[in-house]
Amino acid sequence: MNRNNLSLLTDFYELTMAGGYLESGIAHETAYFDLFFRRVPDGGGFAIFAGLAQVIEYLEGLRFDEEDISFLREKGGFSEAFLDYLADFEFRCDVWAPPEGTPIFPGEPVVTVRGPLLQAQYIETMLLLLVNHQSLIATKANRIVRAAAGRSVMEFGTRRAHGSAAAVLGARAAYIGGCIGTSCTVCERDYGIPALGTMAHSWVQCFPSEYEAFSAYARLYPDNCTLLVDTYSVLKSGVPNAIRVFREQQPAQMAIRIDSGDATYLSKHARAMLDEAGFQQCKIVLSNSLDEWLIRDILLQGAQIDSFGVGERLITAAADPVFGGVYKMAGVEKDGVIVPKMKISENVEKITNPGFKRLYRLFDKSTGRMVADVITLAHEPAPAGDDYVIFDPSFTWKRKRLSGFTAREVHVPIFEGGRCVYTPPPVAAVRDYCLAQIGTLWEETLRFENPQTYYVDLSQELWELRTRIIEEHQT
Repeated sequence: MNRNNLSLLTDFYELTMAGGYLESGIAHETAYFDLFFRRVPDGGGFAIFAGLAQVIEYLEGLRFDEEDISFLREKGGFSEAFLDYLADFEFRCDVWAPPEGTPIFPGEPVVTVRGPLLQAQYIETMLLLLVNHQSLIATKANRIVRAAAGRSVMEFGTRRAHGSAAAVLGARAAYIGGCIGTSCTVCERDYGIPALGTMAHSWVQCFPSEYEAFSAYARLYPDNCTLLVDTYSVLKSGVPNAIRVFREQQPAQMAIRIDSGDATYLSKHARAMLDEAGFQQCKIVLSNSLDEWLIRDILLQGAQIDSFGVGERLITAAADPVFGGVYKMAGVEKDGVIVPKMKISENVEKITNPGFKRLYRLFDKSTGRMVADVITLAHEPAPAGDDYVIFDPSFTWKRKRLSGFTAREVHVPIFEGGRCVYTPPPVAAVRDYCLAQIGTLWEETLRFENPQTYYVDLSQELWELRTRIIEEHQT
């Protein structure tokens, strides 16, 4: 049994629709789909796109082997013609997406797929699974990193992740979002993400005394001597024993980690004790069910922390654990002409934007900051000019005239006719790119609470098309 083949990791309706498309004679018609999301987790001002490398890996390996075909035949309900199609499956779609690490906003097409209807529809589940998960964790990690205000953050969530794949890919996403490394060792082997860690309380408990446990560790790991000081009492024994070991052995790198208790109180007193003993260079690491809110609060209270280890609330995005990405049809081709399609709903948030589209990001020439995103139909020119008007698609009287900007297309080609034309950069480069792009956001958009809404507007032509389809449906 081949457990590495993920071709059937899909919602079952993808298969019933695929079989139905083939039997209905429309499987090979060209269709357009957009992957987008409707709301930023935790009420934030932006999200971070992640998971593209795994999307590429999935699409390049999308094949149905004999075991898959046999399973579907035994399950019943599928024609032999459809099973033969799957047996000879060859991915032939075009795919566009932003580079990983790009800030993204609600309502805009993040991934666009064009290709045979059957194929473009079938890949929905895995694209959403991969993009939703990693974008969620990258976004959460960046919130935590920003709360740390320049202090390093380590991802410590492996043992609390929702399965092995979530642990590994979650650590990858957290690194993209700004963490300096992870406790997940395999991530360094596979992705080059630094594997970090110290000791558990059990190490301390295995020795006759806390001092002996610290001494043994410092002797074995002088270049990574971080001592866990809260097994018994942080201030009465942990910090004093750490100071004693530091004096005796003078390890090259020295730090203490606090994993329980009142972080603000303990870190202040621990810092004073270390400084008085002459170990101003000794760092203080804090862990223990942290998130951006707790980190922000204890730093405002004057906690003396140099770095953070964040686990369960990062790797599970515990406060808001769903990234609501969706995948919707935007058009089909009839005799070479794109016929726009859109979902119309009484819930305004669920109304989609029709047609084959492009996404442009406008940057202020004088500051380099992001000003707005504009979604256009694919045939339209890029936004330009010294009097370009953007407007709110829902409240069109809200308008703003822009000048002195540069328009850059957000998407890059990923697949052309089923052939990958994009080489994903190393994850360290993705991380650097992500942090640089976030640096182009206005501070008002970076607020944790009530951030300024970033403009995502439609071109006049796209807005008119959308409005006309809604009106035609109503009549």
